[in-house]
Order: sequence, then C-alpha cells, then structure tokens
Amino acid sequence: MTSAAGRDDHVADFLAMLSAERGAAANTIEAYATDLDGYLGFLADKGVGPQSATSNDVQAYLGFLANEGQAPTSRARRLSAIKQFYRFLLAENIIALDPTSGLQGPKKRRALPKVLSIAEVDRLLAASQKMCDGQEGHALFRALRLHCLLELLYATGMRVSELVGLPRSVLRGDARVLMIKGKGGRERIVPLNATARDALDAFLSVSGRFDNSEWLFPSKSALGHVTRQGFAQDLKDVALAAEIAPERVSPHVLRHAFASHLLDRGADLRAVQQLLGHADISTTEIYTHVLQERLKAFVNAHHPLAKNKT
Repeated sequence: MTSAAGRDDHVADFLAMLSAERGAAANTIEAYATDLDGYLGFLADKGVGPQSATSNDVQAYLGFLANEGQAPTSRARRLSAIKQFYRFLLAENIIALDPTSGLQGPKKRRALPKVLSIAEVDRLLAASQKMCDGQEGHALFRALRLHCLLELLYATGMRVSELVGLPRSVLRGDARVLMIKGKGGRERIVPLNATARDALDAFLSVSGRFDNSEWLFPSKSALGHVTRQGFAQDLKDVALAAEIAPERVSPHVLRHAFASHLLDRGADLRAVQQLLGHADISTTEIYTHVLQERLKAFVNAHHPLAKNKT
C-alpha cells in the first residue's frame, strides 16, 4: 500500500483540491486517501501506474476487494473515490480517457422487510380489542379508534399516512371497500374484511362528537387527525400488551405483514402490487422471498425425491 509519505503526487493534488475547493473535512480527506492508497497499492503490485490503468484494472481491483470479503457498500465507496480521482485527472488534462467511465458500483442487496407472523398479528389485534374493555367516555373513544386503525391497517395494507389521513368522505361509498388516494394522487380501491368493518362500525358509534370533522380519525392534533407519530407510539403500547417486543412493531411492519401473509396464502404478486399502491412491480418484488419459500415447501411436499429423503 502506498504510504502517506510516498503518496502519488496526483493523489496529493487531488486531496488538496478536496480541501481547498470543496471544503472537505479532515476525516473525509483521510477516508479518500485510504481508499486511493489501497487502489494504487494494488496497481503497483501489478506494475501499473494510475495514469496508465484501464477499466480492466479497476474491475480487477473491485474483484480483489470482493474476494477479500469487502461488503458491497465498502466496494461502492472505494469505486466512488477512484471515479472522483480520475475525473480530477481528466479535468487537469493529465489523462485523456477515464478508465472508470461506465463502471457501475456493486448493487446493495435490498433488505428483506421485517414481518410479524400471523399469530403475532392476531395477538396484536386481540390486545387492542381487550384494551377497549371497561372503558368509558373519551378513553373508550381512543381505545376503539386505535383498534379500528389497527384492523384497517392489517386488512388493507395502507401506508400509515394514507390511513391516518383518511377523509370522512370515504364512508359515502360501498361499505365493503375504501377508495384510497395514494402517492402521486393515484386512487385505488381496497376491500375491507368483516372484522375491519365491525371495528369501524364500533368506532363510528362513539365518534358522534366529531361528526362535523372532515377526517375519519379526528384528534386534537394540529392536523386535525391522528398523526403518524401518535399512532406509531400507541402501537408500541399494544405490542407490550401483546407481549411482543415494541421495536419489532410499527405501522410499516404491519403493511409488510399484510403483503407477506397474502402472498403466503397464494395471492398473485400483481394483485398485491395493486393493493399496496405500488406504481412499479419491482417495488413489490421485495416480497418474492415469500413466494420462494412457498415454492420450496411445495417441492419438498410433493416431489418424489424430496419425499424419499430421510
């Protein structure tokens, strides 16, 4: 590896530029220096100088990092440093061609969504229902509102912003469905199951004092309706009552549970896309791990060679 004392002059000039022209912090400059020293050290071992390196040399370095077990994020960061270094050399007319032109960094794996099991969701719903028992007045209103929010969220997979901001006008149509206005003003219809309709009816029976509100879930917040943050915090309390770690539960986790449980029960990916309000099927494809597990279970259950395994 190239030491700071024996650092390539062009790298030193590049680092000086970062400090003088971009105002980069000392830690940032040191990170660039470390990344470039590693790259130049690799080239030196091959007998190649940075100015004569080709795209194959850069790709070879990225492959070397992968073989060393470097995470995709680390490799992407190093490639970014190398790209910026060569852009500097190109701007200074030190090189005629940029060997990193067109090179793409390693793609990061999309994290699988956190999902609760069906049994855990059942415990959440039961806990929120139980929290309504013995309540009166405003306490009963709050408890029924929370239970209704939870039932609707799991029944429809709505985004939390869509859920808490539902206008009261959604009640004017067919009671079996809700018309949702999602991202980009796109509208979609989501069906309500029987338990969600029952929870909604129970809540509406005590929300008479808010009949003039434009919101389905009114509150005394500045927005006039339940806030995302308020609902998320109440959900933590329900998780505690259901004996589930609160950090595992959030409105978005329940949206994930809705999608995953549908796919696990045989729903079509395109149908789930429409229910979630995803504009692009690629967004919904994060749930294909559920389909893969179901396919694996199907093969293990029905393939004759799988059956013969001890």
